[in-house]
Amino acid sequence: MHMANLSAALKKVPAGTADQVKLVFVTTDPARDSPAVVRRWLDLFDRHFIGLNGTEREIAAVERSAGVPLAAKTGPANANYGVSHANFVLAYSKDNLAHVIYPGGVSKDDWVHDLPLLIKEIWTHRAE
Repeated sequence: MHMANLSAALKKVPAGTADQVKLVFVTTDPARDSPAVVRRWLDLFDRHFIGLNGTEREIAAVERSAGVPLAAKTGPANANYGVSHANFVLAYSKDNLAHVIYPGGVSKDDWVHDLPLLIKEIWTHRAE
């Protein structure tokens, strides 16, 4: 649902806003999600969306680096397995840090409201 809502929101934001948004999708199932499969899926939403793939080890390293719970295979140990994965969006800003996490269920209207704010926001870094 995130992808559909983001795609719809990017068509409704003020002029120039969508050009400043890079949506990057990282597969959690690299065994079945070849680059071609990911590209076809992303094109259903927006041809500008970026898809990343890698080995299971590489994907796990990305998840750990981002502080995202690791995806896990569920169900039978054959081609019909499922994949349990996080259901949120990390919003990285121009400083390449994820300051905001959006949970599942964020609506198109919420994205239309927030995307321009995220683009304009200047995050201050606080020493700890």
